[in-house]
Amino acid sequence: MRLVPSKTPWLFKKLFPNYIWELSPNNKNDKVLYLTFDDGPTPDITEWTLNLLKKYKAKATFFCIGNNVEKHPEIFNAIIKEGHSIGNHTNTHVEGWRTKTEDYLEDFKKAEIIIEKAYNKFSEALKKHELVSNSKTQHSEIVNTQPSFTNLFRPPFGQLKNSQGKALIKLGYKMIMWSVISFDWEQYISPEKCLNNVIKNTNSGSIIVFHDSVKASVNMEYTLPKVLDYYSKKGFRFEAITASNFN
Repeated sequence: MRLVPSKTPWLFKKLFPNYIWELSPNNKNDKVLYLTFDDGPTPDITEWTLNLLKKYKAKATFFCIGNNVEKHPEIFNAIIKEGHSIGNHTNTHVEGWRTKTEDYLEDFKKAEIIIEKAYNKFSEALKKHELVSNSKTQHSEIVNTQPSFTNLFRPPFGQLKNSQGKALIKLGYKMIMWSVISFDWEQYISPEKCLNNVIKNTNSGSIIVFHDSVKASVNMEYTLPKVLDYYSKKGFRFEAITASNFN
């Protein structure tokens, strides 16, 4: 039985003030949400997610596992090409509480190297027109959709020792947690319950967690279209988390 609620309690935010739990809107009338996806890139599921986000002109943040980026660079490229932002989610999805800080940071570093290498390779390819047609207009449009590269990190399972968190913040990373979690990966939760977890707890500035993984696919594929439709009709926009959020 899970102990973490679908909406992050205020006490968590108070206990860990150096972690990012939500993002304040520019003004009280601003309607913006931050969709995030953990554990990808995953064949079919991540691509399905990207197509759906594009339909709603929504931007999001993908917290990628290094191993998956290495195995599926073409899907990782597609995430960047669509203008979404990228975050580090460790290399092998390690559990912070059960891992020595030294080992945890080593796993994180492996992911950092893989992600940065893949990101830089794609960016260089764009400059050389290797991934687009010879049309300058098309090339410019794709480059301009890319958010600035930001050092974002989300710990798998939300688990992070104090020593691990301090070390990562010292390296210049932002610890991106969440204000709403869908629990889409939980097998005992119905798609309807997954949707309700999001709808009843989301406000402007909320950081919402989904997973572009096989385990979460049934619940996520039911819930995400309805979330996008519901909040789009209410006048919300969906943005990626970028450096501009912390200026």
